[in-house]
Amino acid sequence: MRTRIKELLRCGVSGSGYTVSGWVRSLRLSKEIAFIVLNDGSSVDGMQIVAESGLANFEELSRVGTGSAVRVTGELVESPSAGQKYELKAIAVEVIGYADESYPLQKKRHTFEYLRTIAHLRPRTNTYGAVFRLRSKLAQAIHRFFAERNFLYVHTPIITASDCEGAGELFHVSTLDAANPPMVEGKIDYSQDFFGQKTGLTVSGQLEGEMFATAFGDIYTFGPTFRAENSNTARHASEFWMIEPEMAFADLADDAELAERFVRYLCRVALEECSEEMSFFDKQIEKGLLERVRSVADADFERIEYDEAIRLLQKSGATFNYPVEWGLDLQTEHERYITEQIVGGPAFILNYPKDIKAFYMRQNDDGRTVAAMDLLVPKVGEIIGGSQREERLDRLTRRMTEMGIAQEPLWWYLDSRRWGSCPHAGFGLGFERLVMYLSGMENIRDVIPFPRTPRHAEF
Repeated sequence: MRTRIKELLRCGVSGSGYTVSGWVRSLRLSKEIAFIVLNDGSSVDGMQIVAESGLANFEELSRVGTGSAVRVTGELVESPSAGQKYELKAIAVEVIGYADESYPLQKKRHTFEYLRTIAHLRPRTNTYGAVFRLRSKLAQAIHRFFAERNFLYVHTPIITASDCEGAGELFHVSTLDAANPPMVEGKIDYSQDFFGQKTGLTVSGQLEGEMFATAFGDIYTFGPTFRAENSNTARHASEFWMIEPEMAFADLADDAELAERFVRYLCRVALEECSEEMSFFDKQIEKGLLERVRSVADADFERIEYDEAIRLLQKSGATFNYPVEWGLDLQTEHERYITEQIVGGPAFILNYPKDIKAFYMRQNDDGRTVAAMDLLVPKVGEIIGGSQREERLDRLTRRMTEMGIAQEPLWWYLDSRRWGSCPHAGFGLGFERLVMYLSGMENIRDVIPFPRTPRHAEF
């Protein structure tokens, strides 16, 4: 039976009969002995295999190159070499799949830019192995966090007829002949399309999530979302994953409290359950990362009104590239200044001007702000955005009219305000942004297995 290398290194029980399988990271070969470093993806560290010339197929190892798949059975012994506590003394070595000198990962170090061109092979490197083990552990922890609090997990649709954000950045889904679509009065007749109307890939599961919150109380959705935004920044991707909880009978304060507990929980999971990977990131990706993440895990998050945030920025004396004025959205440079220079830790900015926020956010009594929140953290700025939702039908329809949002396609959404409406709130956390924050990786393309960005969908 195959033993994972991480388990074998952890148990440290000397003995024979262990079998490991993996891919060759390096091989040093002489007439009498071969040293193979094998990695099976279970840890940053590989297992050193020592194969002596007495093996039946020892000469075959001369044809084994970096990247080859190998199965080894042997005896776990203490290693006399520095840098490793144990090694496996081979009793049998079986080559499962050869890799020749054209294998692209021959060097020990490659640039991230190069590795993005071979996304199908980059998981075999130490950095991406650590990233995707962290990503996997965080995904499991997200489900655990909400399950422990009795939230219902909802699979919201990927194909939708509604644009939650109202920005029109949807990828369209259609079976019509693109070269010769049916036309009515100069416009495409989507009534003849597969779904009988214009549809696209979802930008958010929030609106559907709200429907379930008004039946189950507390729910969350965690799934892929899509934006047809022609952006080539290090923080944007065309396909990404979102975590979106919704809570009935909850206000903005409840929303912020859940977000704070959620982020602290995930920081602790990274530190405690991915300690090997986090130490690797601290050494190889971002010096001081462990201290930064620990400080957030242990912090009490500040609450700052948007009005106060503007005043603090204006009187700071700092020079910004973007203007700081009431009514304008905060830019990343402003958000980072607040967390890093003013607060010295995480902070919520509360109650934004309504004119820069979405139609579904609850309007405050002052007539000019909405019950919205952004959670800002050091290094990246905003990591969570949320709000109390507008539960009053008249206020909601009036705001939709003001913003030019058609009510007919969202008749089902408005129904929830007609029958049994209640205060409710929720937020969204971009999963890739979270992985970037916890790993120190600076490009979103490096924390998602197969990135989808403008003009790139080759894998």
